[in-house]
Amino acid sequence: MWRNCVRLAKGLGRSAVLHLDPKVSRCGVVRGLSPTAPCSLLWNSVTWLSQARQSKDYALPNSSWSQGMMDLYNRFLEMCKDGTWKRIPSYGNSVDHIPESLKLAPEKEQKETRLFSRNMDTEGLGFEYAMFLNPSEKRMVCLFQPGPYLEGHAGFAHGGSTATIIDSTIGGCAIFVAGRVMTANLSINYRNPIPLGSVVLVDSKVDQVEGRKVFLSCQVRSIDGQTLHAEATALFIQLNSTKSLQQQMSSQ
Repeated sequence: MWRNCVRLAKGLGRSAVLHLDPKVSRCGVVRGLSPTAPCSLLWNSVTWLSQARQSKDYALPNSSWSQGMMDLYNRFLEMCKDGTWKRIPSYGNSVDHIPESLKLAPEKEQKETRLFSRNMDTEGLGFEYAMFLNPSEKRMVCLFQPGPYLEGHAGFAHGGSTATIIDSTIGGCAIFVAGRVMTANLSINYRNPIPLGSVVLVDSKVDQVEGRKVFLSCQVRSIDGQTLHAEATALFIQLNSTKSLQQQMSSQ
């Protein structure tokens, strides 16, 4: 996850307050963040992501998407028109998400790697998803349609695939608050299995920031909101590019 996070919104730290719609929110003000003006730096981080080296954007609709997936996608696109939400592109390689001017030296070397969640060329077989960011609410949502190659118990998505999409969504939320981050802890309670081919909404938010620690939570629900499939809490650590990854994670 951490390769996605090079300097995106680095330094934003304590520059915003969380105002979630009480109809859908699960929290109030984020502790550790000051209630200041909207986060221009966070908006810039979204722009940087959009200006990364142009590769295939896997977060665009394709023929495998169900009508439910398309309806939800179009609903969020509509909410993007007033700037409240921002669609997040998704490429096949971690480094492709980072503009050349922001890459660290090792990341400028092109390597034959693929994101775990984008490792299938055939549409619809694995992870089909699209993410949207609400900067003012410190909230990232993911529209997720699990394909047949993600099966665990017959007819249902494997719990590991659910964990992957939660980690990707909640991690994306942490990126736009703290920049370069890595998962330190992810705790998931599975409530109801996700049927293969169904569409669920993964809804993550920032709860608290303490120094380099970013605490987040997430729920996975059916698109009608009636079924809770999973809920999670997570801790992400903001990384210092001058230290090795092992040094930073062992110090926590």
